[in-house]
Amino acid sequence: MAKREKAKSTTGKAEGPYRCVENFDNLAREDFEGKDTLDKLFEHAVQRFGKADCLGTREVLNEENETQPSGKIFKKLILGEYRWLSYDEVDQIISHLGSGLAALGQQPKSTIAIFCETRAEWMITAQACFRRNFPCRYFLLGQQYFTELLETKLKSILPEMHNLKHVIYVDNKSIRRTGYPEGIQIHSMQAVQELGAKPDNLCIAVQRPQPTDLAVVMYTSGSTGQPKGVMIIHSNLIAGMTGQCERIPGLGPKDTYIGYLPLAHVLEMTAEISCMTYGCRIGYSSPQTLSDQSTKIKKGSKGDCSVLRPTLMAAVPEIMDRIYKNVMNKVQEMSYVQRTLFKLGYNYKLEQIKMGYDAPLCNMLLFKKVKAQLGGNIRMMLSGGAPLSSATQRFMNICFCCPVGQGYGLTETCGAGTITEVADYSTGRVGAPLICCEVKLRDWVEGGYTSQDQPRPRGEIMIGGPNVTMGYYKSEHLNNDFWVDEQGQRWFCTGDVGEIHPDGCLQIVDRKKDLVKLQAGEYVSLGKVESALKNCPLIENICAYANSDQNYVISFVVPNQKQLTILANKNGISVAWEEICNHPAMEKEVLKAIKEVAASIKLQRFEIPVKVRLSPEPWTPETGLVTDAFKLKRKELKNHFQTDIERMYGGK
Repeated sequence: MAKREKAKSTTGKAEGPYRCVENFDNLAREDFEGKDTLDKLFEHAVQRFGKADCLGTREVLNEENETQPSGKIFKKLILGEYRWLSYDEVDQIISHLGSGLAALGQQPKSTIAIFCETRAEWMITAQACFRRNFPCRYFLLGQQYFTELLETKLKSILPEMHNLKHVIYVDNKSIRRTGYPEGIQIHSMQAVQELGAKPDNLCIAVQRPQPTDLAVVMYTSGSTGQPKGVMIIHSNLIAGMTGQCERIPGLGPKDTYIGYLPLAHVLEMTAEISCMTYGCRIGYSSPQTLSDQSTKIKKGSKGDCSVLRPTLMAAVPEIMDRIYKNVMNKVQEMSYVQRTLFKLGYNYKLEQIKMGYDAPLCNMLLFKKVKAQLGGNIRMMLSGGAPLSSATQRFMNICFCCPVGQGYGLTETCGAGTITEVADYSTGRVGAPLICCEVKLRDWVEGGYTSQDQPRPRGEIMIGGPNVTMGYYKSEHLNNDFWVDEQGQRWFCTGDVGEIHPDGCLQIVDRKKDLVKLQAGEYVSLGKVESALKNCPLIENICAYANSDQNYVISFVVPNQKQLTILANKNGISVAWEEICNHPAMEKEVLKAIKEVAASIKLQRFEIPVKVRLSPEPWTPETGLVTDAFKLKRKELKNHFQTDIERMYGGK
């Protein structure tokens, strides 16, 4: 299964397009015939699973302040069991909320902004908007609750929002109604539901959406400037989720999904809507309450995974890496005998997995406690947002006894592109194209990537299909990466560089732009970092570098020989130039100078290089490390400093 052909070129050419062999003749558009809008999809679920649990939230029993040894005070929560709303109950709340919004004057095809943390009310609001054709605009909230922001930061900008008439808050906390601009009304979500439940308002006609109507405006991270609002119509999301669900075998009412990633990101939103479509129940959580060791969980009480015991979970590599490091640190604290047994079992199961087998005895004796950290029932994890390192993927396979599906997609493609199959235990790849889309490679000669490359074709990744969105909201000048082919199919140029393996699976090998997404999801513009840090008096030239499976930036620096030599002499280091560049104390001095310059020009923390390699040789066109115009050749620099990269990232 793992080695079989999963996708092939429709033209026979190396560049593709490549399609999944299961849907080679036609790209899938719908999972359920006739269910071509998001409101129809949920109503279909209600008809099938009405009395089953749908959305669950843990009750907050108490909050306590806990003083740390450093003097800092952390808020700790004592949480109860999950309280569940059935599909029928959620359906009724959606109906009342939608009627309430219409009673307040909300018109079909007029947008509603959702500015909220991941919770049941977010999904209920979105479904109410889908039903009445109110397009949603989603914004990432971060760690602050809306009610806190409403009375602080948001209050100051409300006067600039001339079209805003109503603000609806989710929490049941009391809100001071004074100090808001005239004409803006403040409501609780409960009050809007009660308004919608009145017989006169329930009679307000529901104008249903069409497949081509706008469902969502979802904003990108904005790392290269202003965030871009991606316009996503109903048929885009239906197609994208059709492709994603096909890669999750057995998805259904027996599954429990834990929702904790930001719902304003396409990965989490499509995962949750897909789960609801198939009758799964969704229990809500947060990164601060996910496990027994999470920062907001009081010592001795249980985190959300222990209580919910989910079967499905989406995760970004940063969270998986944290789990990996925590477990491995505990292994190092074991006795010699325990540590040896763990390593023997780990290596034995690793060999079994590579051959397509399992190791039940190891699972029961060695990995049961590790598996229990996520509740003990996880049968599949989906990783997205950034590449997952091979070491972490193998660790999750072995210790949590479940496959990890790596996905590749963008907001512009509804998060759909590729996902690895459950039976594919290879690492470093992101799978074959989903049944809803196809993948093509476009030569990027300047970067040295073409479809004729050996041993495998490479190039810029382009994704085509009904899941490709409609462009950027009120930003037509930014739509150059979208195009339509002769058959009327939409395509998106991702800016990522990939290579296609013989079985049709994709591997991400580079980014076309100088933009790198770190493991935690932050984008770093390497050119911006380099341009800023060249102002440092100790730096002659600099190349910033980042691996997407790591969470920090490193750098290679050609130092200013005169300045660094003076500094070395002050530190009592009177040696040859090459030895100065190789001296750890001088690396520390350059890093110190980098941090000072970075602070003065307000680089973000994650943009500042954490480690540095000093190069005694200047980079000239003759060395092959820069062009004739002295522009950096990133690929050659990476190859030149490969040993240093491995040293600075330390391996896992």
